[in-house]
Amino acid sequence: MKLSTKGRYGMKAMLDLAIHSNEGIVSLKSIADRQGISENYLEQLFAALKKSGIVKSTRGAQGGYELGAKPKEISVGAILRALEGSLAPVDCVMENDASKCSRQENCVTRLIWEKIRDGINDVVDSITLDQLIEDYDKMSSKSDFIYYI
Repeated sequence: MKLSTKGRYGMKAMLDLAIHSNEGIVSLKSIADRQGISENYLEQLFAALKKSGIVKSTRGAQGGYELGAKPKEISVGAILRALEGSLAPVDCVMENDASKCSRQENCVTRLIWEKIRDGINDVVDSITLDQLIEDYDKMSSKSDFIYYI
C-alpha cells in the first residue's frame, strides 16, 4: 500500500494542528506556511476531515480549525481513512465496499490480502495524535536534531 499526498500531507497538517491546538483556532495559512503545503490543497483535505468530524471549523477573519476531539481520541487510522478511504490493499477486501469476485470462496490469496488489511488497520488504529505529539516533543527537545513534520 502506498499513501497518496492526501494521506501524507493530511497527517503532517493534522499533527501540526494538534501541536498548535493549545493556541486556539489555527488558520490553514499558518499550517501551510509551517509545512510548505499549498493552502488551497489543505482546504480540500480539511473539508474531508471536517466531514468526518475529525476537525471543526470557525469562519471569519479570526477563523480556522481545531481538533474535533482530544488528541488521544483521534487515531492515525481515522485520519487516513477520512482522506484516503479504505486502507485495504485490494478491492476485494475493502471493509465497506468489498467487490464480489466469483472465485472469492476458493481464493487463497484473498486470505493474504485480508491479513495485510487487518495488520495495517491494527497499526494505524493503535497510534493517536497524542502519541505523535509526545514523539514530536521528544525529538524537538534535542538541540542537535533536525526534525520534520
